Amino acid sequence: MNRFRSIFKTNKALIGMVHMLPMLGYKDFSSIEETVKCAIQDAKNIERVGMAALIIENNYDIPHQIFVKPEVIASFTYVANQIARVVKIPIGISVLWNDYYSALSIAKIIGASFVRVPVFVDIVETSYGKVTGNAGDVLAFRKKIGGEHIAIFTDIQVKHSKLLNIRPIEESALEAVKKGSDGLIVTGKWTGDAPNMQDLIDTRKAVKDFPLLVGSGATLENMDTLTKYANGIIVGTSIKTGAVLSKEQNVNIKPLEERVSLDKAKVFVKKFAGCTGVGYARTPSKHSKS
Repeated sequence: MNRFRSIFKTNKALIGMVHMLPMLGYKDFSSIEETVKCAIQDAKNIERVGMAALIIENNYDIPHQIFVKPEVIASFTYVANQIARVVKIPIGISVLWNDYYSALSIAKIIGASFVRVPVFVDIVETSYGKVTGNAGDVLAFRKKIGGEHIAIFTDIQVKHSKLLNIRPIEESALEAVKKGSDGLIVTGKWTGDAPNMQDLIDTRKAVKDFPLLVGSGATLENMDTLTKYANGIIVGTSIKTGAVLSKEQNVNIKPLEERVSLDKAKVFVKKFAGCTGVGYARTPSKHSKS
């Protein structure tokens, strides 16, 4: 059984994003209490509507750093642990911009089931510097901390970056599979932007039945098309309160004060179930503790 099915108990999974308020050290940091309160509210709403899992991310730490500072690691770990205490669905960790050391460490400490690594095999240029994927180092660090049970879901040709080792997306996909990815994530060009459908189709053809997730731009309107090719849909922007600020120009297209809407999330789950035939129990099994 692949790690995707082992975690989600299904071949089709809807995963909600918990975008935390800015972490300690950022100018918009309010208080750890407020950060925990908002994150738990979002996490509980994601679980309440029956999504398969959630991912915790420091989305509003702008500007991002490729590897985060100690104060971010400390506050991220604290908030994530508070979430892990109150939800039963599987938890994923994403430490932006590409800090797999912190993501895996936090996942190990709080008992998360998986991490998201934006750059695993590609070479990209971002607003925060050049990032060269190092799949071998990611796997070696996971082994070093005794985290082999933690799945690694990896973006290929990720959003908010310029690909430097230009090649067809299926080549990135096959390299990531060969080098130990547990699931591939395909995105559009920015937050809220759906993947290019040809990229999604080409990736699916290349990797056959290997787990494939959509990491941005899922909407009620394109759900039917995306789920034809993807095993997993990661959703954040589409289930938040408030209006979209703008499109490509901003990293975050909804303000940090917007929360996961229970009503929007319910509709999203209903649409996903209608497209895939997959529904979820309201009390899924507890994420694994290490």
